[in-house]
Amino acid sequence: MTKKKLINIGLIGCGTVGLKRLNNLPRKFRLIGCADPIISVAKIFKKKNNLFLTRDWKKLIELKNLNAVIVATTHHLQSQIISECVNKNIHIFVEKPGGISAKETYKIILKLKKKKTKANIRVGFNHRYHPAFLRAKELIRNKIFGKILYIRAVYGHGGRLGYEKEWRFKKNFSGGGELIDKGSHLIDLSRFFLGDLKIVSSNLKNFFWKMKLEDNCFLNLENKYGNNAFLHASCTEWKNKFLFEIFCKYGKIEINGLGKSYGKEKLILYRMSKKMGKPLIKEYKFSKKDLSWKKELEEFYLDITKKRKSSPNLIDIYKNLQIINNIYKIN
Repeated sequence: MTKKKLINIGLIGCGTVGLKRLNNLPRKFRLIGCADPIISVAKIFKKKNNLFLTRDWKKLIELKNLNAVIVATTHHLQSQIISECVNKNIHIFVEKPGGISAKETYKIILKLKKKKTKANIRVGFNHRYHPAFLRAKELIRNKIFGKILYIRAVYGHGGRLGYEKEWRFKKNFSGGGELIDKGSHLIDLSRFFLGDLKIVSSNLKNFFWKMKLEDNCFLNLENKYGNNAFLHASCTEWKNKFLFEIFCKYGKIEINGLGKSYGKEKLILYRMSKKMGKPLIKEYKFSKKDLSWKKELEEFYLDITKKRKSSPNLIDIYKNLQIINNIYKIN
């Protein structure tokens, strides 16, 4: 059996999400360095020997033996880091949304077209890798319930004390409020099933949190065939909730819960009976352990070693941000 190639990887951003990525890092990767300007990386990684630690991510990407990075920073730094890594042929796994500006993302796309680079870019929309979504995608691909008619989805939580003071509600760092936070997941998942989408209508509201950014977003998006996605992202849900419903010609696919505080992840199939009326119902429940974070990084490894194009990738970042930026312009 041939020995699998180890990929030297660095972590940029050692907050909650960055550390969660490390906890799910496949053994095919070797962590060689970490960068974070605020958190004491030395304290976090004091047990790691020979690990390069810095507060400056630019120093990290100068490492000669660095093959790839995980970018888990605040949103406003993501495009700059991607661009600099592309210059150095470093593979990039960037957390969603992958930036705050579709315009800046498009500049990177143009750079990739002009520059011969080995850099692969994957964006961390981990919800695509939840088992319920993988199964739902398979059902749609095999036309078990016929063509999709429309999608309806809710993604909500209740925040926490001082939530409005966190970086995610400072526009210079996050790029926006609930729309770019939880809303970006819903837009991506809708694109996962419906393809490219345009804005039909949108409404951004601040109902509760004392800040200038939205704590709720209500969206109606549509693909070129006239199939709609009705989406609601909220941080005034109070009891965490995730619901994603795919309405098809011959039934409905419902994904309910994401595990932990969002409730056990379930896939519920409602199959239309010949005489219509009450549908035939089948329910699947999934493991409490969320393996989506690890599965994404395993796919990233294959992107690099098999020299294949990542999916979701920079184009998905661009199309997602295009919708988000345009919604912010009209609201």
